[in-house]
Amino acid sequence: MPRSLVVALLGSVAVLGPLSAQTRWTVDPKASIAWWQIDPHMNHLWATTCPQEPSWRPGEGRSAGWYIDQMLHASKTGFANTSDTINIPLYPRHRVRPVCAEAVHGEVTAAEAGSWRGVRGEVNVQADALVTGENMRDVFAKRAVLETARYPEIRFTIDSLAGTTQHGDTLRGTAFGEFSVHGVTKAVSAAIRAWPEAGGMRVLGKFRVPASALTNEFGMSKYALGMGVELRVWYDLFMGVDLLLRRQQGPSGGEE
Repeated sequence: MPRSLVVALLGSVAVLGPLSAQTRWTVDPKASIAWWQIDPHMNHLWATTCPQEPSWRPGEGRSAGWYIDQMLHASKTGFANTSDTINIPLYPRHRVRPVCAEAVHGEVTAAEAGSWRGVRGEVNVQADALVTGENMRDVFAKRAVLETARYPEIRFTIDSLAGTTQHGDTLRGTAFGEFSVHGVTKAVSAAIRAWPEAGGMRVLGKFRVPASALTNEFGMSKYALGMGVELRVWYDLFMGVDLLLRRQQGPSGGEE
């Protein structure tokens, strides 16, 4: 074989080899959370898929039977119609605990092993697992607003990651992708933060849409959401995830 052809082939292998490597993470459902919060929250308009988490507190007007950690103080704004875009979520998780119902599933991949380049992913949330802590409100939300019997899943897809910065072991950036709920898909961008924790990678992500989008774009009932949306009492809906990603094992038993 001519020397020039050998050199060309070896060069191709050197280039293509690293690109074929891929990093895969799967969502740990026992340690991952999805949530939403309305702004203004009126001291009760927020929900989680992990009410078992000790650092979460249901809103006022909650049903009986909840244990409330005395260190979790109620919101200072109370029931007032006061916008708060800083404390979102209002009761964040302090550390990962594997106590959640298995309502969040998904997978994230990166084109290059050991890097965040070429990130793609999907996170699926069981819509009827979202809990506010007030039984009648939760049943109403599932039947009349989200219509979970017809649309059982809420989906986040990640198409790309941009504007990443690294500070110590923490990565920050913006994830671009799509949000699907109530049978409608909308392009969104979400602020993300990720760092190693609990033997995996913890990823926080959140985004917001105008409250009016619930009826105007996602087709939810104007009758059901009339007080908040149609009267413009609500400004925005925030949604997010607090995930624990586990590195997927390769065929040989080692990490991919």
